[in-house]
Amino acid sequence: MPSTTPIVVTGATGQFGRAVVESLLDRGVAPHRIVAGGRNLDAAKPLADRGVDVRRLDYDDPATIADAVAGAGRVLVVSGMDFGRRVEQHLAVARAARDAGAELVAYTSAPHATTTSMRIAADHAATEAGIRELGVPFTFLRNAWYLEGYTGRLAVYLAHGVVAASGDGRISGAARAEQAEAAAVVLTTDGHEGAVYELGGDESFTQAELAATVAAASGRPVPYREVSVEELTATLAATGLPQPVAEIIADVDRATREGALLIETGDLARLIGRRTTTLAEAVAAALR
Repeated sequence: MPSTTPIVVTGATGQFGRAVVESLLDRGVAPHRIVAGGRNLDAAKPLADRGVDVRRLDYDDPATIADAVAGAGRVLVVSGMDFGRRVEQHLAVARAARDAGAELVAYTSAPHATTTSMRIAADHAATEAGIRELGVPFTFLRNAWYLEGYTGRLAVYLAHGVVAASGDGRISGAARAEQAEAAAVVLTTDGHEGAVYELGGDESFTQAELAATVAAASGRPVPYREVSVEELTATLAATGLPQPVAEIIADVDRATREGALLIETGDLARLIGRRTTTLAEAVAAALR
């Protein structure tokens, strides 16, 4: 890829998109070659201060999309959270990238997107199908659940003295930074056209094993407690989540029993060139 060809990262003001931009910089990509697109330009100021080309990119504003992807070589479409609207939002960026002559569109999808029963993956499957129909060269990055989603709840686990979940299937959690690094590899190296990567951690764990890991690292008893999908949905709704969103998130636990979050491809470790961070390492680091 020519050294002057821009690399576009959407959602760059979010945690994952920002991590991808940082990984690109770490890999030696010149800051001016990186277009960091996001709705909140104030949040992107630290990237702009490092010389990154920060542009407003609103999935609902075609003009901002066209401006962000103009002249792009490779575009990463970071999936959004506007349930009910995000498929067309994703495809609007992919379509604009194709029309701008991009050589590759990468998309952050969900584990086993086209075969899983997880309700949350339906939008990802639809986006993947839409990108295929556009005829643009693509790479699908089916990211596992972030380890940070679990370590970020350590205070809750310890305060309540329990890890409660509905379903105890195996989870191939992976660090956000490592998944971002995998995306950066795809955006800066060749041979990924048409690839569908299932990106999970090398060592899977169950919610019961999560509880045991937290207990061992903290020195406090933290048992695992099984709850029904209905009870979990009610708990999530009580935190302020809209009922439909609470139902979709609780459904992930149900699907986990069927292996929805188990990934055994080794794709992530191969892309980043090393073993992935384990749950125990992530928990220990978070407690420190």
